[in-house]
Amino acid sequence: MDEVVLFGNRDIAEIAHFYLEKDSPFKVVAFTVDREFMGNEDTLRGLPVIPFDDVEKHFASSKFKMFIAVSYSKRNEIRKAKYLAAKEKGYELITYVSSRAVGWGDTKIGDNCFILEHNTLQPFVNIGNNVTLWSGNHIGHHVTIHDHCFITSHVCISGGVEIGESCFIGVNATLRDHIKVGPKSVIGAGTLLMEDADAESLYTGTASVKAKVPSSRIKSI
Repeated sequence: MDEVVLFGNRDIAEIAHFYLEKDSPFKVVAFTVDREFMGNEDTLRGLPVIPFDDVEKHFASSKFKMFIAVSYSKRNEIRKAKYLAAKEKGYELITYVSSRAVGWGDTKIGDNCFILEHNTLQPFVNIGNNVTLWSGNHIGHHVTIHDHCFITSHVCISGGVEIGESCFIGVNATLRDHIKVGPKSVIGAGTLLMEDADAESLYTGTASVKAKVPSSRIKSI
């Protein structure tokens, strides 16, 4: 059983600890966080909390692995920075995929990914490094999700979509097929995205507009 140090001491770190303990081959042995964010507590869930700047003195990268359990703050930039810092220290970063997620075994998934229950991963999906898929998403066939993205819950990503690095997609958003989402974009909760999204942009809105042509004019349905 591989032993793992979790980076983080907030909600997501506690959630990661729960899932890894209940539904994975990994054993969590400690938490780590930047010294200035340690607070007054030196334990969490009964495990030690170690300053990140000297974590390797207690848990050497040659013997222990790590998982970065951090949210989407600052458009995923904090999680990305800690991911790279852990790599710099020589740690191998684990990936967790829930036993209750559904896939076909051909999905390419990078390191430090967190894929929770009831995600449906259709064939030919590619998921980069440091990607979070919270619960209950549909990831359509031939979808590519690049590094450092955070997909919340009940998101529907249709087939052939490409999502750029460090994007955030809010709860219940829907992305139509074969569009591209530029890097560092934010797709708000409940948004219906019907066309390509520019990089570093915010998209919101769900309003439907009646077209000027009848449905009989649609040739692709």
